Amino acid sequence: MYKVLVVEDSITVRKIVNKLIEDNPHFTCDLCEDLAEARSALESGTDYLAAIVDLNLPDAPNGESVELALSYNVPTIVLTGNFDEFTRAQLLDQGVLDYITKESRYSYLQVSKLVDRLRKNLTTKVLVVEDSKTSRNHICSLLSKFQFQVHQASDGLEALEELEQHRDIKMVIADHRMPNMDGYELVKAIRHERRMQDLIFIGLSATGDSVLTSKFIKSGANDFLSKPFYHEEFYCRVMQNLESQEMIQTIRDSANLDPLTKVYNRRFLYEKADELFANKTSSDKVIVSMIDADNFKNVNDTLGHKTGDVLLQEFAALLKNYFPDDLIVRYGGEEFTVVSVRSAKVYLAALSAFMDAVRNTTFTHHKFNITCSIGVCAEEHKCLESQLEVADARLYKAKHAGKDQIIARDETAA
Repeated sequence: MYKVLVVEDSITVRKIVNKLIEDNPHFTCDLCEDLAEARSALESGTDYLAAIVDLNLPDAPNGESVELALSYNVPTIVLTGNFDEFTRAQLLDQGVLDYITKESRYSYLQVSKLVDRLRKNLTTKVLVVEDSKTSRNHICSLLSKFQFQVHQASDGLEALEELEQHRDIKMVIADHRMPNMDGYELVKAIRHERRMQDLIFIGLSATGDSVLTSKFIKSGANDFLSKPFYHEEFYCRVMQNLESQEMIQTIRDSANLDPLTKVYNRRFLYEKADELFANKTSSDKVIVSMIDADNFKNVNDTLGHKTGDVLLQEFAALLKNYFPDDLIVRYGGEEFTVVSVRSAKVYLAALSAFMDAVRNTTFTHHKFNITCSIGVCAEEHKCLESQLEVADARLYKAKHAGKDQIIARDETAA
C-alpha cells in the first residue's frame, strides 16, 4: 500500500481528494490542513509516493507548502483555486509534477489519475536513446521525476543491445540523428522483431521537418516530438501513449484471460499454438502438462460454488508463482494447462515443487488441504493439440491410479 500526503485547508476538498484516492485499493492518505501538520508528517520519515498540496494555506500563503514537499524529494502535485500562468510556469520549472486548478470534478479525477500513474511508473522501464549527453541527461531527469525506471543508450545499436538485455522495457524515446544507427533505422529494426511489436516508440528531432515526422510514424513510431519541447508537452505525450497501450492490453486481456482465475483461456492457447510450432527446430522443446485439482467436485458439493471459485483462484495464483515464465491456461473447470519451452529436467523439477506446495497450502478461509494430479507430454509432436491429447490421457491415468501424482511417460509392454 502506497502513502499519499494531502495538504489542504478546505475540509470539503480534503474529503473529495481522500475519497477519490482511497477508492483505489493501492493507496491510503495522510491528511493535513496546514503547513505545520505537513511538516510533522514529512519529518516522521513516512515514505510518500506523492504529495497533493494546496498553494495557499493560512500559515503558508505563498506556496511554502510546495517548497516543503519538494525539499523532501516527494513528487508534488499542486492543487489550487487560482490560475496564474506565471506562477504555474515557475512551479513547473521548480519540479512540481503538475499544476491543477479546482475547477470541477474532472480536476480532482486528474489528480487521482496522476497519482495512480506514478504507482504504475515505478515498474515501467523507459529507454532513452540520444547521442548528446546533455540532452540525454535532461530527458532522463524528466522521466525520473515521474518515477520511471530509466535506461540509456547513445545510439541505435546500443539501444538494441539494451532491449535484448532488458526485455521488459515498455517505451523507447529516441533522437533521429545519431551515429552508427539513427532513430529512423532503430524504429524499423524494432518493428521487425515480433516480440517488440507493442513497444511504444517516440521519435525526437531538432529539424522540425514534417516529412521526417511522417517517415517515423509510417515506419512504426507511435509519436514524434520536435526539439526543443516544453516538458509539460513531453509528459502529456508520454502519458497518453502509455495509457493507449494499456487500454489495448486491457482489451486483449478481456478476450484472452479467464475472468475468474486471470490466467489465459483455451482460446488463447490455440492461438499461441501456431507460434509455438512455427519453427520446427524448437518444437522438440515444447512441454505440455495437464494439471487437475483433485476432488474439486467435493469442495463444490460440501462448501459451495463460491468456495470452489476461491479455491480455483488460489490454485491459479500458486501456478503463477511456480511457472512465471511459462504459458498457464485454464483449460476447463478445475483443469489447467502449462506449456513450457524449458528443459524437461528443469520443468519436471518445477512440477514436483508445485505439487509439494499444493499439499502444504491451506486453501480458502476454510483452511483445507488438497492435492493435484498431473499428466505430462515432453515428446516431440507435430502440433500442440497432439501433445495436449497425450498429456490429458496421462492425467486420466494419474487420476485413476490414486491421484496426487505425476505421469510423464506411458508404461511399456513387458
